[in-house]
Amino acid sequence: MATDETIPFKFNPIERKTIVTEITKNLLDYLLSGQVKPGDKIPTERSLSEALGVGRSSLREALKALTVLGLLEVRQGDGTYLKRADSDLLPQVIEWGLLLGEKQTLHLIEAREKIELMLAGMAAERRQENEVLELKQILERMRNSTGNSKEFVEADVAFHLKLAEMANNTVLRDILSSIQALLRAWIRSVIEAAGNAQFSYDEHLPIYLAVEKGDAQAAVEAMASHMNSASSRLKLNLAAAGNESLN
Repeated sequence: MATDETIPFKFNPIERKTIVTEITKNLLDYLLSGQVKPGDKIPTERSLSEALGVGRSSLREALKALTVLGLLEVRQGDGTYLKRADSDLLPQVIEWGLLLGEKQTLHLIEAREKIELMLAGMAAERRQENEVLELKQILERMRNSTGNSKEFVEADVAFHLKLAEMANNTVLRDILSSIQALLRAWIRSVIEAAGNAQFSYDEHLPIYLAVEKGDAQAAVEAMASHMNSASSRLKLNLAAAGNESLN
């Protein structure tokens, strides 16, 4: 006869999929079904919550996640629209969109900040002359494209990935590389909201100068300043997206 046994192992609790994840899946199915074309305005938050049979607060989290991922665009005083996603971005948007709600998005922003600080300091300590030259060339691309958001975003992402490569730590490099599509969407969101990328170039310049000199502490401090600015702007965009969806 079978008897109950004590298993000498501590299992991690298994959580059911959150309502936000399920809402995100349904929204992705709808947005990618072809019924909504890029540039089309999507239904209001009230209409979507009624159609899905869910609360507006949970729906708002899912909409925020899709907005920061670059799939949706909030136009102040007008509504929310489906953006034309880049072909290389869409698979990542779908992948991350299934995982992120507002809370998880904020956690990922926080994690990225910590990783970027480590990478900046390590890049300064382990820099090679040829890599510093390549980083300088990327910075020059940023300077020359402050009026072109698309080109600037690509150069901005390249700058951070180059620092990760210079840090010579494959684990940290791969973590940052794995979310580069997400970084691209975040940076685009911040740049487009600001209307110009000059401020971002100005924040990257001291990072480069510190790395060039091999000053790890200065590199970390410069990156911290940039991350504080970028994260604050991104969080404001998230908040604006949530407020706009109420209209």
